[in-house]
Amino acid sequence: MINLCLASQSSRRKELLEQMDISFKSISPNIDETPSVGEKPDKMVIRLSKKKANFILHNFKITEPVIGADTAVVIDQKILGKPKSIKDAIDMLKILSDNVHYVYTAVTIMDKMQTKSALSVSKVHFSNINEKDILNYVETSNPLDKAGSYDIQGLGAVFIKHLEGSYSGVMGLPIYETSILLKNFSINII
Repeated sequence: MINLCLASQSSRRKELLEQMDISFKSISPNIDETPSVGEKPDKMVIRLSKKKANFILHNFKITEPVIGADTAVVIDQKILGKPKSIKDAIDMLKILSDNVHYVYTAVTIMDKMQTKSALSVSKVHFSNINEKDILNYVETSNPLDKAGSYDIQGLGAVFIKHLEGSYSGVMGLPIYETSILLKNFSINII
C-alpha cells in the first residue's frame, strides 16, 4: 500500500524515505526554482517545498499526501544552488573551503485538506580543500545535481570537519521534522 507521494526524483530523498520504512511513489515536479529577488533562504526553501508538493497534488490524480522538499546551501548571506557547470561547482567548493556555511532544508506535506511545513537549519564547517582535491572530487562525483556542489552521504563527507544540526537535513530530507509532520497525516513511523 502506498502511503505517500514524493514530489522528487532525488535518489537521496528516496533513500531517506526508505530508511523511514515508508511506502511511496515519486513524481518529479516541473517548477521554476529561481529565488525571488531579496528572498531569504528560509522563506525560499519553504516556498519551493510547498510549490513542489502543490504541483504534484494538483496536476496528477494523487489520493495520498504529497511530500515536497527543497534545500539551499548558504554562505555569507548568498544562496548557492545547484551548479550550472563544472566550473561553477569548482568555484562553489573553493568558496566553501575552510569556511562555515548553513544548509536550509524545508519539507512540506499536503493533501486536499491540509498543508504542514517544517524547516531544518544545519551549520557545516568545511576543511581547507586544496585545488587538487577539488578537481579530483569533481571528476569522481556528480556535483551538478547537488546544492553547494557536494554530497554529505558520499565522497563530499571528507570535506566536513564538523556538523551542527541534521545529517539527513543536509542530505535533503530532515527525518526528524518529516516524521513529526507525517503524524498530522496519520502516518506513524514507529
